[in-house]
Amino acid sequence: MRILITGASGFVGQALIRKLACEGGHHLRAALRRAANLALNYDNLEKLAVEGLTPETDWSAALDDMDAVIHCAARVHVMNETAGDPLSEFRRTNVEGTLALARQAQQAGVRRFIFISSIKVNGEETQSGHPFTADDIPAPADPYGISKLEAEQALGELLRHGTMELVVIRPVLIYGPGVKANFLSMIRWLDKGVPLPLGGITNNRRSLVALDNLVDLISVCLAHPNAANQVFLASDGEDLSTTAMLRRIAHALGRSPLLPPLPASWLTLAARLVGKPGIAQRLCGSLQVDISKNRDLLGWTPRVTVDDAFQKTVDAYRRA
Repeated sequence: MRILITGASGFVGQALIRKLACEGGHHLRAALRRAANLALNYDNLEKLAVEGLTPETDWSAALDDMDAVIHCAARVHVMNETAGDPLSEFRRTNVEGTLALARQAQQAGVRRFIFISSIKVNGEETQSGHPFTADDIPAPADPYGISKLEAEQALGELLRHGTMELVVIRPVLIYGPGVKANFLSMIRWLDKGVPLPLGGITNNRRSLVALDNLVDLISVCLAHPNAANQVFLASDGEDLSTTAMLRRIAHALGRSPLLPPLPASWLTLAARLVGKPGIAQRLCGSLQVDISKNRDLLGWTPRVTVDDAFQKTVDAYRRA
């Protein structure tokens, strides 16, 4: 296949290029703001500068003779938002920019458009034992999640009147070699032996997805006939409590974690007092997803176990 990948220099985009380039048989075109932003080089990889994901962007050169688009580019969730109207900013990039790309892709004869969305479309939290499914009624709670849902809806409406097929993939928290932000901080704290008062959070359950598992699912969705016009959730298929996750990452590090068992209610209260209730929700709450649809429609199950993915992530952290 001839495949255009947007967001090619990002965490998911680079891993996707590595996998598809090494599979052979594909011609890949990486859309980048600057070609120099991507250090990867393969004989079947072409780098093309594109000005950005905006409603005005001309994608004609990038889309020329492409069979499929894997759309990873987005304005991502911002922890410390500075925009006066965050929803407007998210909509301009994630909705209007995405729709402009899809319109041009449809006109260029692209056969399949894979949109990397977010579990935030479903919502922020699940009740124990009641995971999100791909066919649940969406309930996004923040501007990023709202923009991703609106993009999904706009794409569905656009492609309903054409021949291009749409595949939507909503990943949960993605981790793997090169992971940044909070997951990297957590690895560093465990490696340094910093006491983390999280040993009492044993009743919640969180779904994660290893980078290798996500790109494998995307690869399957490129050509599988049953993927057309479907929504899939992406996870490792094993849900962990916060305490269990920390212990297993520490094991990969070869460390004995210091996890004093502070009650979850105390953590929640402390987070509220400092104006960060979302932190407590992510640490103490549950967010589970059901990926049985992936198995039933695609015959897909996660290829990498959680422990192997943790080890690979930690090994890359050590090398860096």
